[in-house]
Amino acid sequence: MPSYRAAWILPIADDPIHDGWVSIAANRISGLGGSASDGTSLRRDPPSIDLGSSVILPALVNAHTHLELSYLHGRVPPDRSFTSWIRSLMALRRGYPDPSAPEILTAARAAIAAARSHGTGLIGDVSNTLVTIPLLREAQMPAQVFYELLGFNVADPQARVNAAAAAVAADESTSDVRTTLAPHAPYSVSPGMFRAIRAAVDERPAPVSAVHLGESADEVEFLKQGSGPFRVLLEELGVWSPDWEPPGTSPVGYLSDLEFLDRCVLVVHGVQFDGDDLSRLSSLGVTIASCPRSNVHVGVGSPPLEAFYAMDVNVAFGTDSLASVADLNMFAELKEARRIAPRVPARRLLESATLTGARALGFSDDFGSIEAGKRAALIAVRVPEGVRDVEEYLLSGIEPEAVQWLDPPAPNSQFPIRTGG
Repeated sequence: MPSYRAAWILPIADDPIHDGWVSIAANRISGLGGSASDGTSLRRDPPSIDLGSSVILPALVNAHTHLELSYLHGRVPPDRSFTSWIRSLMALRRGYPDPSAPEILTAARAAIAAARSHGTGLIGDVSNTLVTIPLLREAQMPAQVFYELLGFNVADPQARVNAAAAAVAADESTSDVRTTLAPHAPYSVSPGMFRAIRAAVDERPAPVSAVHLGESADEVEFLKQGSGPFRVLLEELGVWSPDWEPPGTSPVGYLSDLEFLDRCVLVVHGVQFDGDDLSRLSSLGVTIASCPRSNVHVGVGSPPLEAFYAMDVNVAFGTDSLASVADLNMFAELKEARRIAPRVPARRLLESATLTGARALGFSDDFGSIEAGKRAALIAVRVPEGVRDVEEYLLSGIEPEAVQWLDPPAPNSQFPIRTGG
């Protein structure tokens, strides 16, 4: 039963602890506290592992990415038009009709390993093919996999959803890699399919789903007027539905009216949300997965992150895919979040990247905070001497060489480690 001491412990669910300790038994957190206030002055049996000038915190949660797109890293250039960027993405994907092509699997494996090296211990992965499920299990990376469906003009949306639900059921979810259904976006999924997906999700013992929403101004125009670049794109693809009528409302209003949104749904992006949208999302208990670096790459601008927090909306963070971001480093995502939201307290941003993400993915019983009984998915980050605000320091952009996993424990640690009673 190892005990770790460090200059800082960041429980997330409570205040930071200076000069603290965490003990682990059977891969679970068995206790934590401050050395000065602890009567045993840290466990004497077994010896403690002293990580020195570092902070121990729960593994980060990447609430939104697309691991199966990792092979497109650096191949889809930034664009000032979102629909133009989508066209580039689709053209490249057509060159790989086999979802289990070696290039796709190799890149996804490497992406999972890289995410772990950056301190990520839980992933919300969106997949159109389910090829990442065995890769996540192979890597022992806990994940909620969202089996994403598209279909704006489908003759029988219920049959499409039934087939997808059967595919998910055939690949039984483990406790660590779970699978659910998710619609892609309002411009790519019909109202009937939204309703069918929601009904299928509600049949699950722990319902959870996700949807891309409010990402671009083109989406807003499409829903309000039925015109614009998305209308053109659907016509080009031959999937426009002449029976579809624009709802004349915002993306949040549209899916709220369809009774799709509630606290079980992770809404991704939200760059275009206004005050009324955020007020509605807050009342529904919805969580927004914000991906600020990707938003800039695809040409939709930065999300109104400070407004998310000001309106008491639950906020998680994701990197999005390697097709639209430089890496899967959640600490880099936090650095961008701090840049665009300088008035949000550091503690709230860190909670978003840990506990809020774990809740949204349905894993908060095990992940997201340092509490007795939770899984010991813990990392330590080396902190320079003299740092007083360790929470703010963690938003400065942490590189993988400064990150150490506590499980398995240290002989390969890059930290100066001392053992003793």
